Amino acid sequence: MGTTLHTLAPNPGANRAKKRVGRGRASGIGKTSGRGQKGQKARTGSGVKPGFEGGQMPLQMRLPKRGFVNIFRKEAFAVNLSTLSKQFQSGVVDIETMRSKGIIPKSSDLVKILATGEMSQALEVHAHRFSASAKAKIEAAGGSCVIVEKKKKASAKASAEA
Repeated sequence: MGTTLHTLAPNPGANRAKKRVGRGRASGIGKTSGRGQKGQKARTGSGVKPGFEGGQMPLQMRLPKRGFVNIFRKEAFAVNLSTLSKQFQSGVVDIETMRSKGIIPKSSDLVKILATGEMSQALEVHAHRFSASAKAKIEAAGGSCVIVEKKKKASAKASAEA
């Protein structure tokens, strides 16, 4: 006889009850609620941050640092020519149409077209950046590349003058 829907149940021991701490000595986890006696880890809201080594200089601070990291770098979202050639047959391909087709996410500020794949259609591609080989492939297929300027956020000074 097969299992029916009304007889389905999880395996014995698969679902365990949540541990209810601090409910008296008889519960088995009363008094100190499984935190032991005193100390930093027994206090509420306590604990040490990740990487803390008890006051010793942490590993990430002991290791040598090299190079330069530009904190103002703007990362461009990469779109390959193969993606564009699959999605579009002809016409104008701008950032809004790429967003509407789901090629680029809504959160991306900059878009760069890369040369991975082949381009046979004549497309007018609008983007913030193009790789040199992508530009060459698009123009070889009879299309054109239009560089779009990134929208500047309205500053407080400009809005005060208006």
